[in-house]
Amino acid sequence: MKRIGILTSGGDAPGMNAAIRAAVRTATGLGIETLGYIDGFEGFATRRIMPLDDRAVGNQVQHGGTFIGTSRYAPFLDADVRARAVRQMHHDEVDALVVIGGDGSFRGALALQAEHGVAVAGIPGTIDNDVYGTDHTIGFDTAVNTAVLAIDHLRDTSESTGMMFFVEVMGRTSGAIALHTAVAAGAAGVLVPEDHSDIVELVERLKESHSRAKRSHIIVVAEAGSPGGAFEVAKRVSELLDHPYRVVVLGHIQRGGRPTARDRIVAAQSGALAVESLAAGRTGMMIGIQGGRPVEVPLEAVVAGAHPAAQEDLLRLAQQLSG
Repeated sequence: MKRIGILTSGGDAPGMNAAIRAAVRTATGLGIETLGYIDGFEGFATRRIMPLDDRAVGNQVQHGGTFIGTSRYAPFLDADVRARAVRQMHHDEVDALVVIGGDGSFRGALALQAEHGVAVAGIPGTIDNDVYGTDHTIGFDTAVNTAVLAIDHLRDTSESTGMMFFVEVMGRTSGAIALHTAVAAGAAGVLVPEDHSDIVELVERLKESHSRAKRSHIIVVAEAGSPGGAFEVAKRVSELLDHPYRVVVLGHIQRGGRPTARDRIVAAQSGALAVESLAAGRTGMMIGIQGGRPVEVPLEAVVAGAHPAAQEDLLRLAQQLSG
């Protein structure tokens, strides 16, 4: 194997740079050149490339986001666009492709393998932690820590003023960020898309908490945890509970920032094994983390598998400790 291409696709996630670094330095150690496609599949399709070597990835491990850029590139759904991209890939003597992203990115990688025999390896990079076949996606731990820190700050104001705060975190299809944040931050309640608790139940818990003269109440809401998000939840609660409140939407602040040690380690493990697997002649796998160790999971199984549901034990714990 002479040369490997690397791209990051979809939403950015803290730790992607650490994965790129690990992949490049592992390749260097194996005598393989690497290049990066700028802005994901868009750069792959339009031949926007940059050489990657040990120096290029130096001083990147501590930065969030992805220094080679990312995008969601709809034209790549066209088979002709993919075919032209692969022809250029062969012209550039690129023998394999490492794709860092989520479910949609892996579907693009699988299409390249199925249609043109491209050797591909996927690395799960998404803050939502909603990829089948892995316990941990790159960026998830950082996103949770960012949300917990924000709530720690809000709690000071909640305690001082007695206002309730409804904090909306990311999670369109997965409540993982909301659930882990709620437990870690000591939230008074949490609403996630996998659980269908009635607003009335939340109000009753808040009433009981108020009766004990507790002043600080933080309710964590996944963006898809309830129709209308945190604003609608707050409105419905206020109709049943006459108490001042504010809504805080953390939004894309959760995507950025300095990656946690855990995300950096997971990224390093994944980037290294992705290159080692391709160099050994294996293809069509995602590098997942299972039981704390990096493993190869068939990409076909990943895209066919259901998104992991919220951990029921953690949900019960969040409800048990709320109030």
